[in-house]
Order: sequence, then C-alpha cells, then structure tokens
Amino acid sequence: MRIATWNVNSIRTRYGRVVDWMVREDVDVLAMQEIKCKPEQFPHEAFEQAGYDLALHGLNQWNGVAIASRLPIADVETEFPGMPGFLKGHEGPDLPKEARAIGATVDGIRLWSLYVPNGRSLGDPHYTYKLDWLAALTDLARAETTAHPERPFALMGDFNIAPLDEDNGDPTVIEGVTTHVSPPERAAFRALEEAGMTDVVRPIVPTGYTYWDYKQLRFPRNEGLRIDFVLGSAAFADQVTDASIHRNERKGDAPSDHVPVLVELARDEAGDDDDLPMIFG
Repeated sequence: MRIATWNVNSIRTRYGRVVDWMVREDVDVLAMQEIKCKPEQFPHEAFEQAGYDLALHGLNQWNGVAIASRLPIADVETEFPGMPGFLKGHEGPDLPKEARAIGATVDGIRLWSLYVPNGRSLGDPHYTYKLDWLAALTDLARAETTAHPERPFALMGDFNIAPLDEDNGDPTVIEGVTTHVSPPERAAFRALEEAGMTDVVRPIVPTGYTYWDYKQLRFPRNEGLRIDFVLGSAAFADQVTDASIHRNERKGDAPSDHVPVLVELARDEAGDDDDLPMIFG
C-alpha cells in the first residue's frame, strides 16, 4: 500500500500534474494540503476518472485539506478535540475553525491530512495559535495511541517546522528571528514523538528538503526546508517498508513549492482469512 502527502498549493492550478504523479507512482492514498478551494470547486472529475474517491474540507481560497483514495474512505472528521480556531485581532474559545485537518479511515488505517498553522512571526498571535494547535494535535496522538495501540495511525502533512538543524537550508530562516526553527516549535514536534509518533521517512531518507521558496532561486540553490512529514504510530511504523521524497516534482511548469513524500506499507492480507472455516477434501 502506497500512501503519500503533498502540499499542492492550489489544486485547481495543479490537479493535472498531481493526478499524473499519483497514477505514475501507483499511489493508493494521497493526503493533500492547501487545496485553496471549497469542495464544490475541487476538480473532482480528474481524480474520479483516475479511480480515486475524495474526502474534502475547504472553506475559502485559503488553507484546505483533502484525502484521495483508491480504497473506500470511512469515518471522516474535519477537526479533532481541542483544535483551536483563529480570527485575526480576536481572542477567546469560540473562534472559527480553519480548514486545516481532515481525518479518515482507509483499509483499517486512521489517517489525518494536516496543514499546521505557519506562525507568521515570533511575536504574532498566529505563532501562539500554532503552538496551541500543535498541543491539541499532540493530545489527539496520545489518545489515539493509548486507546488503539493495535490500529495503524498516521499524521501526515505540512507541519511548518524544521525539527533538526539539518532540515534547514534556507539562509533567511534563522533561530531567534523567524518561525519554523524556534525552540518552542521544535519542542512541539518532539512532543508528538513523545506521544507515540515516529517520523517513518527519516530512517530511510535521512537528508533532503520538501519545500523551497519560490523567491531568490531557492530551489536551484537547494536552499530548502524539510517541513513535510509522515508521523506514524508503532503499528503504522512496523508496516513501513520504503519511503521517498520526490524532489523532481519541484521542477517543470507551475510546480508547488512543496514536493510529495511517499511511504510504502506491507499490508497483512492473509490475516483477513483467519476467521474463515477450514474446508477439508
């Protein structure tokens, strides 16, 4: 089973190359971020013609997340317990929730496509919102891995954090000056790992970026960031057999500023027959 995540940075602009890549790489499930459209604006036909069902969550031309799957999608949720909202210039418990999370179960695996808030700057209210959002996500991870340790579970998407120094090759991203590399953000990422989640790609692909800014020739200079991840529970990580970062998708016409990250899982199909009666000749 091949599962991937990709911040597509506007699906209506890039659906052709996204679907082409999915078919070419034989992807079973794709978690998308920054679709930047409402469900009725999503290019359904292109995905459906390629054999994919869709679960979508988008409210306007910003943010937006989706899951495309060749297998049936069940138990769809568009927020998790405690997920905070945000409205610029406002505070309080009843702020509107942004379209940043969608969860679903596919072939017995619980998956979330996540677009973690950017943070904007260290003194911005959006930075506090980001940390609060990650704290609630950590609570979800801890609850899931505690209540269902046997069920494969993954958090996938754009985390807007470069957790290690080697994940930052952008000279404009500086600890103490900008977001993505601040100690609280990196501590929030470690808290997810402490809650039972593992970066299942890094052991296989130890180096490499997943994002390059469009400005200042960042991609030709390879001045990128590793901020897109697949974090899996122990039950998920145990099934991972391969992983890859598809750097070439940053090339060509009208690419996203992010590239897809793909993992391959070995699924135990034989286990499905355990309860069938034995027939002797």
